[in-house]
Amino acid sequence: MSRIKTLTASDGHHLSAYIAGDADAERAIVVIQEAFGVTPYIRSVCDRLAEMGYHAIAPALYDRVERDLVLAYEGDGLKRALETYASCDQADALLDVTAAADYLHQAGHKRVGAIGFCWGGLLSWRMATQTQKLQAAVSWYGGGIAGESHAAPHCPVQLHFGGQDAHIPHTDILTIRQNQPDLELFVYDQADHGFGCFDRSSYNEDAASLAWQRSMDFLSQHI
Repeated sequence: MSRIKTLTASDGHHLSAYIAGDADAERAIVVIQEAFGVTPYIRSVCDRLAEMGYHAIAPALYDRVERDLVLAYEGDGLKRALETYASCDQADALLDVTAAADYLHQAGHKRVGAIGFCWGGLLSWRMATQTQKLQAAVSWYGGGIAGESHAAPHCPVQLHFGGQDAHIPHTDILTIRQNQPDLELFVYDQADHGFGCFDRSSYNEDAASLAWQRSMDFLSQHI
């Protein structure tokens, strides 16, 4: 069962969110979008998690710029995604994902996790380090984490990166490992940025399957 819900962030902003699964599901999780909006892929992640017994929610982070904005992964869509992402206030984005976690807590879930992709991977890290709303966080190819990797997470965190990702250099991964030596961090040598998304040309089925299994095992352990 999926539906659209309106959330209210702590600053009063109203945003939409895609929700899948039952409110009384065993587990709860925030699914955080890439720089392309709450795309069919992000919705499919929520649906897949719902089938596994999660109450999943994906907040629409671009609603502060343009309501219901969903962009293509290539061509003009990619160009506009980069421009729109650059125009977003990152503090506001954190408020919006926090609103999604608050919704799950208010629905009765005592343990809430997050899984984010690309921009969402960075926001998953920020939720883990800048809030105390989560019991576990997973990040797939989150660019920018290295520059914030000195911050101590308030919950267990698992990170996934592509070894061929030109957007996230190997030096970033080394920095994260140096600053967070006890963190679970996986690199998929033949995978590029966005390797988990079946709608992207960089999709890598083997890496996506392994990263998904590791993510689910990790989330099951902690939430």
